[in-house]
Amino acid sequence: MPILTIRHVTTYHYKQPVAFGEHRMMLRPRDDDDQTVLESEIEITPEPSQLTWTQDIFGNHIAIARFEDRASELNFKSTMRVEHAPTSFHATDIDDFARIYPFEYAAGDGPGLARFIAPLSPNPKLALWAAKFLREDGSADTCELLVDMTQTIKQTFRHMARHEKGIQDPVRTLKLGSGSCRDLAGLMIAALRSLGFAARFVSGYLHLADADDDKFTGGNTHAWVQVYVPGPGWIDFDPSSGIVGNQNLVRVAVVHEPREAIPLQGTWFGTASDHLAMKIAVKVAATSRSVSA
Repeated sequence: MPILTIRHVTTYHYKQPVAFGEHRMMLRPRDDDDQTVLESEIEITPEPSQLTWTQDIFGNHIAIARFEDRASELNFKSTMRVEHAPTSFHATDIDDFARIYPFEYAAGDGPGLARFIAPLSPNPKLALWAAKFLREDGSADTCELLVDMTQTIKQTFRHMARHEKGIQDPVRTLKLGSGSCRDLAGLMIAALRSLGFAARFVSGYLHLADADDDKFTGGNTHAWVQVYVPGPGWIDFDPSSGIVGNQNLVRVAVVHEPREAIPLQGTWFGTASDHLAMKIAVKVAATSRSVSA
């Protein structure tokens, strides 16, 4: 079982010392069945006058920093070690009643899933695209539908960096045939919800294999999708890579909508010309847990 070390550094540069308002961070990975946080540290310069931690209704960890000092540079350095257990997804994992779409979620699951089934971006064009994954009679093999949609987005949409704030409307992503990982995740969520699936947005980290030695040496922030499947529960689907399961993925936040999972946001006080740049660096390295004789 690998241990992942994640280093995430964000630095804001200003022309002159400015004052800082409240900053909200969602950087600490979740403690889920398949990942456990062994260590989590955050170093902030200048040092905040107050740093508080809380959890939201989804169990995501949120830190709030408040500042008194002015500075021309604001730096957030987060270092985390996570025990990660790769999992996969198979048709045989699904409860019998849900192996063929359409199906109804169990009555006991309904209240907890309702917000994740509510349409994200209702639109006839989006519903028509989602319907392409169904047979003529409107049915489908549930596992095949989910895997096919994930891989179709990977194969037919261009994954690209997009530096504008926010997320593209799923219909625009459909029209352009391209988008960031957040945009492609938003498209898949909207399409699945139009079919009645419970789907939610996930943000976190992607670790990348080095071609030379199979060690994971690179990484970046990433976004993907989780779908609630009767039997196995919440399953990860990454439309940017076409991968099903949590392979290479470390969850930080699961939310109803993308705007609820911004890794770092805050305010500062000065003139617009004072802001020079924001730089982000992410590195993920993996090692195997040692076993004592």
